[in-house]
Amino acid sequence: MDLTDLPDFVLPLVAAVAAGGLIGFEREWRGRAAGFRTHILVCLASALLMEAAVSQGAWRFAPLAGTEIVSDPTRMAHGVLTGIGFLCAGVIFRAGFSIHGLTTAASLWLTASIGLLFGAGLFALGVTGTALTMAVLVVLRLVSKGLPQHDVVDVEVAWRRTDPEAEARVEAVVDAVDRSRRDDRFELTDGGEAVRRTFRVKLTGDGTLKALAAQLRAIEGVTAYRLDPRND
Repeated sequence: MDLTDLPDFVLPLVAAVAAGGLIGFEREWRGRAAGFRTHILVCLASALLMEAAVSQGAWRFAPLAGTEIVSDPTRMAHGVLTGIGFLCAGVIFRAGFSIHGLTTAASLWLTASIGLLFGAGLFALGVTGTALTMAVLVVLRLVSKGLPQHDVVDVEVAWRRTDPEAEARVEAVVDAVDRSRRDDRFELTDGGEAVRRTFRVKLTGDGTLKALAAQLRAIEGVTAYRLDPRND
């Protein structure tokens, strides 16, 4: 392999940068931790490694006499997709009972797959994968906004143990927004001075979350609360 071979590698790498940038721009726009540059680097790295794998015959090593080299680029693909899992795990985090970052992790995994496709010269499949990924991230999100919104929210409320009526008032407020709510956790905190409970509810409408916070704040005896929407 020499400089005259470089033009054959330019198009796959440019396509990988474009695909990674397109997917990463959507994540950057959403304010996710892994955004524009991260997705470009993931896609470009995958394409570079696959280019190296499919060009194994040009590697600088001398095979033993009488032996034959058999190239298997799929091993490189397996290695890349396994390794990208560590990067995907870095964008997934837990806040209370909510898990965030799963969509971004999936987009990184898909971006690595698209980079491998471009690196292998499968341009039609790579472009199709990019288009479908953008459709899932953008078009389906717009469709979901047109549907009735039901946001899942983890509600954590703490009140003084010496106020026996606080629990009933908290339950009444939570039941008013979602009668099918689920109790997740019961705790005795602050050395036995406070009770903390966590509920999982479904809210409808943009102002419901703010109204729920105001109602919890108005309850006598409530010392703390946290509303954690499960948005990804």
